[in-house]
Amino acid sequence: MPTGRRKSEKSTRKKLRSPGRPPVWQRENLCRFWRAIAMGVTSEEAAVLAGVSAPVGARWFRSSGGMPATQLAASSRPPTGRCLTFAEREEIALERARGSGIRAIARKLGRSPSTISREIRRNSATRSGNFDYRAISAQWHADRAAERPRPGKLMKNAALRDYVQDRLSGMIAMPDGTTFAGPEAPWKGRRRVHRQKRRWALSWSPEQIAQRLKIDFPNDPEMRISHEAIYQALYIQGRGALRRELSACLRSGRALRMPRERVRNRGKAFVAGALMISDRPAEIADRAVPGHWEGGLILGLGSSAIGTLVERKTRFTLLLHLPRMEGHGAAKSVKNGPALAGHGAEAVRDAITATIIDLPAHLRRSLTWDQGAEMAQHARLRVETGLDIYFCDPQSPWQRGSNENTNGLLRQYFPKGTDLSLHGADELIAVAHALNTRPRKTLGWRTPAEAFEDVLEHDINEGVATTG
Repeated sequence: MPTGRRKSEKSTRKKLRSPGRPPVWQRENLCRFWRAIAMGVTSEEAAVLAGVSAPVGARWFRSSGGMPATQLAASSRPPTGRCLTFAEREEIALERARGSGIRAIARKLGRSPSTISREIRRNSATRSGNFDYRAISAQWHADRAAERPRPGKLMKNAALRDYVQDRLSGMIAMPDGTTFAGPEAPWKGRRRVHRQKRRWALSWSPEQIAQRLKIDFPNDPEMRISHEAIYQALYIQGRGALRRELSACLRSGRALRMPRERVRNRGKAFVAGALMISDRPAEIADRAVPGHWEGGLILGLGSSAIGTLVERKTRFTLLLHLPRMEGHGAAKSVKNGPALAGHGAEAVRDAITATIIDLPAHLRRSLTWDQGAEMAQHARLRVETGLDIYFCDPQSPWQRGSNENTNGLLRQYFPKGTDLSLHGADELIAVAHALNTRPRKTLGWRTPAEAFEDVLEHDINEGVATTG
């Protein structure tokens, strides 16, 4: 028998270790908050709409990585009404303070008397030993009792977790296996609150990982996971399977899941006398024939640049090394002088020629480029390489969508605000290899390297059959 003086020591009810102070918000507030976030408002505005303070809303958004829990998402099923709500618990607390009986409370709420009796017995406050019913404490007890913590699939399956982590954070390498950790490039740190400093890694997207599992493990149902589960393991605190800092391996480098703003960069005016994209044959548009390329530049700090070439059919990528010329930055630039930054018309022409000339002639059919002064020598480039050169309409980079999409992928390795001239030719080869060995949804989750190799083998076989 308990012999202490305190009522809590005399109580026969099992003592509960206090997990902390009951929260001032309820599940209804969280549901309203994430519903507002789904509508596109800021976390501060969503907090006000949910009935809590703006700092609380920002704290909710950060702690969850910008992702609601499954039961709080806008797509989840609404509560069925089977469980008591916080408003009903407030009514029970008021009626108990007035001295109302169990059946009277049940009639007022339209609930069974046993439901009210069980609620009071289970969720009354017990720290003082008395069964005083408080709505906030009762809701707190009910929420803790309703928790059904279940370890995620990545936490239970070590092989699956290692596969996901290797494709997210594995080191990039050249075709001969030489790995690169990535240079220490200066970074301005814009929007550092929402972005992390990028890491050089394989950086497969969660969707690529999820879909490639079906190809690599066709007969193992345990090696399956959805891309959304990978995102939750990265962003939501407490999942424990993947370290949250691995979100730096995502292409966006975002530490939070947030809507992105589209940035429209207007290109430079272009010289006259060029073939426009409207003059392009239909066989280029439908991607049926290989050998048609799209190209462009990605720009960095100090007018540094890297050139990109993407084959339209296979999405195979080649990167152009555009080093700065001697004398860059030593003196004031001369008007109409040589482009010492490394991406002038002559430098770009030489880089394209050196990169693409080793390909068979039937894989050098055409090149589509955005309008820019770096292609001022397109006529000479056509003579040297045999490529038909076409140009997009003004301010219409979407007309070469394969290249624009690839440039977005390359920003994982060459983020804006960094000096791209620090990357050598070997590093560009390694990055291109990482991109070409990454599965693509548009290729049926095959890699561009596999698709490009199939094209080469098909051409070889056709050549053997013709000569035979």
